[in-house]
Amino acid sequence: MAVKTLTILLSTRGNTDIQDITGEVGRAVDQSGLTSGIVTLFCPSATSALTTIEFESGCLSDLARMFETIASSRQEYAHNARWDDGNGHSHVRAALLGPSLTVPFVDRRLTLGTWQQIIHVDFDNRSRRRELVVQVMGE
Repeated sequence: MAVKTLTILLSTRGNTDIQDITGEVGRAVDQSGLTSGIVTLFCPSATSALTTIEFESGCLSDLARMFETIASSRQEYAHNARWDDGNGHSHVRAALLGPSLTVPFVDRRLTLGTWQQIIHVDFDNRSRRRELVVQVMGE
């Protein structure tokens, strides 16, 4: 089994900035030269996360609202008291969603559903440059 490691660079606006990265992941799979296997994505960040969703404005709005309900940016966080950086909610939200995602691919194509896209969500309270690790494994 071959393993190829690549990166995806993102510029984000923070504050639950949701970006569709499906195209970038598909290009990474294609660039790997592998035909079938899995692609694992990882964001080495404590304030951003990865998942899949139907990338349309209603779903995106619902997702952002859900995170504001579960881990409101307006409540108190012990992290903020310690570091005074105001992003305690960002850490909690990222921990809930998770830093990684694995997707199978066949014939160099991601096996996503018709309405399923891969997204990166930056929960931090400011703009960031993110570098995602993309590891393609297969044959």
